[in-house]
Amino acid sequence: MDDPVMEGDGGVVDIRGSAMGSAELARTGGWVAALFIFGNEMAERMAYYGLSLNMVIFMFNVMHRPFAASANAVNNFLGISQVSSLLGGFLADAYLGRYWTIAAFTTLYLLGLVAITLCATMPALQAPGQDECDGFAKLLGNCQQPRPWQMAYLYAALYTTALGAAGIRPCVSSFGADQFDERSPAPVYKRRLDRFFNLFYLAVTVGAIAAFTLLVYVQRKHGWAAAFGALALAMAASNALFFLGTPLYRHRVPGGSPLTRVAQVLVAAYRKRQIKHTDLYEVAGAKSAVRGSGKIEHTEELRWLDKAAVRVRDDQEEEMNNPWRLCTVTQVEEVKILVRLAPVSACTVMLSVVLTEFLTLSVQQAYTLNTRGLPVACMPVFPCLAILLLLALYYRAFAPLARRVTGHPHGASQLQRVGLGLLLSVLSVAWAGLFERYRRAYAIRHGFLPLFLTPMPGLSAYWLLIQYCLIGLAEVFCLVALLEFLYQEAPDAMRSLASAYAALAGGLGCFFATGINTAVDSITGDLDAGRPSWLAQNINVGKFDYLYWLLAVLSTINLIVFIYFANAYKYRVKHTNADAGHHHNSHGGSSIDTTT
Repeated sequence: MDDPVMEGDGGVVDIRGSAMGSAELARTGGWVAALFIFGNEMAERMAYYGLSLNMVIFMFNVMHRPFAASANAVNNFLGISQVSSLLGGFLADAYLGRYWTIAAFTTLYLLGLVAITLCATMPALQAPGQDECDGFAKLLGNCQQPRPWQMAYLYAALYTTALGAAGIRPCVSSFGADQFDERSPAPVYKRRLDRFFNLFYLAVTVGAIAAFTLLVYVQRKHGWAAAFGALALAMAASNALFFLGTPLYRHRVPGGSPLTRVAQVLVAAYRKRQIKHTDLYEVAGAKSAVRGSGKIEHTEELRWLDKAAVRVRDDQEEEMNNPWRLCTVTQVEEVKILVRLAPVSACTVMLSVVLTEFLTLSVQQAYTLNTRGLPVACMPVFPCLAILLLLALYYRAFAPLARRVTGHPHGASQLQRVGLGLLLSVLSVAWAGLFERYRRAYAIRHGFLPLFLTPMPGLSAYWLLIQYCLIGLAEVFCLVALLEFLYQEAPDAMRSLASAYAALAGGLGCFFATGINTAVDSITGDLDAGRPSWLAQNINVGKFDYLYWLLAVLSTINLIVFIYFANAYKYRVKHTNADAGHHHNSHGGSSIDTTT
């Protein structure tokens, strides 16, 4: 699983789409430009985690919605904001470019946060009867419900922010990585990218820490309007910082609709499904036919797709002008790469399931434990602190140790780091099961069975730090390496779309977590028979440990599947000579001899 240098043409343009000269290249890009981009992601993550942490309680306390309905609404928000990242990646690669996609969607994100702030500020947008509805009435569901238009307004505002995140998330990491010149010596370029993605995730972590600490403090001291207003102000400041850096950015030319190119390959391959491989078509010269992309070497995998590039001797001129009948080798290889990247990304869905479950289940555990004065809402900050510690020690401790163990020049390949992250997630959820079994037995022994919202003085919440730190380390190993892997392995004109794979996996994890919880609750519980489900509202009566062990088993199976795909994966090979192995012909193209 060693990773060679990625290929590419190194062509960059300015904001107007004009090619940059050497003087312009010297004034743009690099770490200075990347720093302006970090701020945008930091604010987006702060808003994302801030909403995920506070919106359930806001809906329950202010909008008087049932707790389960509020949690489902927020889970849907989290899932949609990540799954719809495919839309943002598509628009960036096809038409707008990464800069204009970020600019448009970050503005949309800000509008959504302003709308949520108005909902928290104006009583007219909140459920009636705020003064009459106390905590006991909320638990019994006896409070006045919001009017349909009030909930419609809140959902519109919430999903506007979700759509805004969909355009930022797949583009911002790729746009930051674009600021580094891939024509640099391979070890230098690889080292810069490696450090960039680690610092990028550091920005993500700082945003999350701010949400779990400062935002919690603001909400507790100054109320909902101040908390959501702080998110809006942070996003506005990050937008201003992003636009301020505009003269420094390097840009990549959008390559046209990647989905259209994928469809052309599939259609052309199907039309020629009976034809044997003899002569594969590629344009002549150093540039590929795909705008904004370098040529990609032909590979032997998924050879049935090669039929899309097979030339039929009859009507060659007509065929070469119809991409639905004849595609280039580079276009076919784009599709192959997307197919090869999919199972690697899919194996990170289970990590997202565990992260999603921890956001809710661990908080419920914390409510029964002695937090020694620390607000329960601040408990998720500990995985973030573990991430900060790892990133601080990565180059001084982990990388040298990993180099001695693996022999890899960078300590561990990207896929090895993804695998290590998945292994740590298994250990995290397994420990969570062990501790939850002990916690529940302790509650039963000491008479806390019915007191599921009462802290037990003799049992510290800091035992949760083990599972929190393990999942934090799992997240940074897996997701940082995955982002770097997707950027380097993706076709040049499909990098935003490929980066969206990571967000898609995260969104699917949110939906799968909801599905697992629903299935477990339905299968294990029977109110008529007096049998509580594993996920009973009284955590001391439920069997959260059983759910954790189920997740541990699923995560272990997922790790085994990942190891299979990682061992089978072949990294892209640098294309040093665009015409090597090609034979020019009278039609201005080139051919690759191949046999079936």
